[in-house]
Amino acid sequence: MKILAVDTSTLSGSVALCTEERVVAEWSLVSAQTHNRRLLAGVDRILGDAGWDLEEVDAFAVTVGPGSFTGIRIGLSTLKAMAWALGKPLCGVTTLEALAAPLAVSSLPVCPMVDARKKEIYAALYRPKAPEELIEERPPSALSPEAVLEWVQEPVWVCGDGWLEYGSMLRKRLGDRLLDPGPAYHGIRAAHVGRIALKKLAAGVPTNPAEIVPTYIRPSEAEINHPHLARSLA
Repeated sequence: MKILAVDTSTLSGSVALCTEERVVAEWSLVSAQTHNRRLLAGVDRILGDAGWDLEEVDAFAVTVGPGSFTGIRIGLSTLKAMAWALGKPLCGVTTLEALAAPLAVSSLPVCPMVDARKKEIYAALYRPKAPEELIEERPPSALSPEAVLEWVQEPVWVCGDGWLEYGSMLRKRLGDRLLDPGPAYHGIRAAHVGRIALKKLAAGVPTNPAEIVPTYIRPSEAEINHPHLARSLA
């Protein structure tokens, strides 16, 4: 199966082409530019470099959040349009699971953190079951960085831009129980989005583009400031 996977949930955007056997191509970039200025160009380039036609892609995968509301909408709407136009399945993948996936090769738990602004993070806690397989011990939540302290009872792998933002403060409280795997693990890679999606597709998860919805966790600014308008547009 050929799958096109995309992540646009943070400043780090990523596109990948995967099969069951290998990651064929991957492109990632951290940029302040909005994803709508680079996503389609990135998809077009990676397909061309790999010698794939969009029509021969068997399925699509995209991160559905939590993360940047705008980024999630851009990625999800773009991949929905592709899947609908081609009549292909679309798989949604949780941002934090994709961020934690490359660390699922250890017996230690993994706590991915995404900067949620407003002095909060999106975080979850996973226990590796097997390579690329995780058991959710704490569900994705929007919370203060200090709240994560209650989760850590043993050495834990930490990753993500939320860790980069608040790691110094957290390390002062927990010291060496927080294990930083290094810069390569702090961005979401579309290759892991694709690998997770392949497993979900094999397990028979819903793949109708109409059924794939964002996972925002907390309300948007529109819902907070204009609740009546937000409800009318829902």
